[in-house]
Amino acid sequence: MSAKSVLNDSRQVERAVSLIELGARLQVLESETKLSYERLLRLYKEVAGRSPSKGQLPFSTDWFLTWQPNIHASLFLNTYEYLGKASALDDIDAVMKAFKLYSEQIAACGVEPLLSITRAWRLVKFIDAHMLAMTRCSRCGGQFITDPYENARHFVCGLCEPPARAGKSVAAGGILLH
Repeated sequence: MSAKSVLNDSRQVERAVSLIELGARLQVLESETKLSYERLLRLYKEVAGRSPSKGQLPFSTDWFLTWQPNIHASLFLNTYEYLGKASALDDIDAVMKAFKLYSEQIAACGVEPLLSITRAWRLVKFIDAHMLAMTRCSRCGGQFITDPYENARHFVCGLCEPPARAGKSVAAGGILLH
């Protein structure tokens, strides 16, 4: 039987609090910390001031492949991958730091963020499981999330070639012409 480390326990609580403050779902906390479910539940209620959301986590790669979510998720993932190469962060710490940077960049552009910390975490899991991949755009050279079997030679991103109706509605920032 190994002795409990107060310092390690403190780090686990600190990580859980950071994830809760970013809006992570309870399933993410369970997966990324060694704290018990009961303790995480109490911690969640204390930090968030409410009970955690119930229900399944999103488990479809399709969301990440649609036009606007793809741009947001690709921005996050490029940041995450850079942090992974440039630092010695644990995966979950890199997810949190990349998500904070993504959120700051989106806010600076005056755009509503489409990606949540839970979706960002799930995206990293999908990439690790090779259910999604990154492909270089043949026009701009940027890296974007794609189906793993995308033909890289002819891939054009949603920024270089937006869908026909992209951004046409007033709600999407389009201009209403009379």
